[in-house]
Amino acid sequence: MNLANNNSVIYNDGEIELKVSLEKDTIWLGTNDIANIFDVNRPAIVKHIGNIYKSDELSKDLTCSILEQVASDGKKRKINYYNLDIIISVGYKVSSKKATKFRQWATAVLKNYITSGCTINSNKITHQRFKDLGKKWFGFSKFDIDAFGLMNRLK
Repeated sequence: MNLANNNSVIYNDGEIELKVSLEKDTIWLGTNDIANIFDVNRPAIVKHIGNIYKSDELSKDLTCSILEQVASDGKKRKINYYNLDIIISVGYKVSSKKATKFRQWATAVLKNYITSGCTINSNKITHQRFKDLGKKWFGFSKFDIDAFGLMNRLK
């Protein structure tokens, strides 16, 4: 695990490097790319993705994007691209040495976040979100938030 800066996390197993930008919240890869990362054949990836959707572990609507690409024969083909949620899920299901390295990396990242405390992305905190959370969790009103002077600290 490498933290390039506060805006990205890098996975590098010595052969493949993935940089996840926290500004964009995810990356998108096709099944061939995912198979390459974990050093398995594409059908294994497709099988695991199918099982992930079948078991309702993740929602296809939220994790899959279909894009059209022009193939080498000049025909347009629809290609499924999968986000980081699927990549992580598949990484915990695949049996290969590279998948094991990925699991070790992912577990180290998770352990680091848990033991270091949570991080807050201040760019995502907005006045409305804070107000909504305050009302939901603590019964704050707009007056209460402003009375505490919290909004001045968030700006």
